[in-house]
Amino acid sequence: MRPKPPVNYLAGYAPELIAQVRALIAEQRLPELLRRRYPQRHAIRTDRALYDYVVALKERHLRHAGPLNRVAFDSTLHLTRNALGLHTAKSQPHGAKLKAKREIRISTLFRDGPPEFLRMIVVHELAHTKEPEHDKAFYQLCCHIEPDYHRLEFDLRCYLMWLEASGEALWGQVMPAATV
Repeated sequence: MRPKPPVNYLAGYAPELIAQVRALIAEQRLPELLRRRYPQRHAIRTDRALYDYVVALKERHLRHAGPLNRVAFDSTLHLTRNALGLHTAKSQPHGAKLKAKREIRISTLFRDGPPEFLRMIVVHELAHTKEPEHDKAFYQLCCHIEPDYHRLEFDLRCYLMWLEASGEALWGQVMPAATV
C-alpha cells in the first residue's frame, strides 16, 4: 500500500499565498502569528456543552432549520474522512411518517482550539442544514452567520498545514503523527 501524499489544505488559493504560508512554516513563524491572533482556548470540553453552544447559535441565526438531535465531538473524523466536521440527516420510519434525525459531529481537534476556529466549523456544519452543497448560497449563509468566515477558514487551513508539518498543536496537547 502506497503512503498517501500530504493533504494540501490550501488547494485553490493563489500559489504566492501558499508559498508565503510554507515559508512561515519553514521559518517556524506561523505558530507565533496564529497564537497572537488567537490567544485563548475556548471552554467547551464536553458534548453537552458543545450541544448547548451549537443549538444557541442555530436558534440565533437559523430558527427555521430542523431540530438537531445530537451534537458531539468525534475523535475519528479527521482520520477516516479527512473531515473536520460532519452534518448528517437520517430518515427513519415512524409509523406512516418518516422522521429525520439530524446530527453534527465536530472533530476533537477543536476541543482544545481557539473559540474562533470552533465557531467557524460549527457555522460551516450549521449552514449545511439549509444548504447541502458548497456553493455560493452556502458561503453567503456562512458569512451571514460569521462575517469573518473566510479569514477564519484560511487561518484554520494554515494551522492544519502547521499540524501536518510539525505534529505540534498550538493550543492543546502535542498530536501524535498518525492523527494529523
